[in-house]
Amino acid sequence: MKVSEIMSSPLETVSSEATITNAAEKMKAFDIGVLPVMKEDEVVGIITDRDIVVRCVAESLDPQRTQVKKAMTTDIFSCSEDMELEEAAELMEEKQVHRLLVLGEDGSVTGILTVGDIARKTADQEDHLVHEVIEKICIPSRF
Repeated sequence: MKVSEIMSSPLETVSSEATITNAAEKMKAFDIGVLPVMKEDEVVGIITDRDIVVRCVAESLDPQRTQVKKAMTTDIFSCSEDMELEEAAELMEEKQVHRLLVLGEDGSVTGILTVGDIARKTADQEDHLVHEVIEKICIPSRF
């Protein structure tokens, strides 16, 4: 199975100059927990609901004044649309990430692949894959 068969697309994005409140409102409106962050036409990071809590709320930053670029994750990982799902899952395991940006042939972002996509859209076919990915990416970094 190819990544393109189960990835989430189209993709909602947010500007690096937008406020945390703007990002959170967009997440709420689309019922999602992650947004690729754009600066002009380039992806410069991602912002997750967890980033907002850990880097903004926990630091007592004003979400109406704090820009997304202050709380985003810049260490992002990607795969291609035509990559086999098992290969993408191995990459998630190796990097211990819950999501990968999906790139088209021209290098543009065409979607996102999440552990949730794998769980929901592969159902019984790849059940072992879901458990393996979750087990490997959820290894705590400290106790």
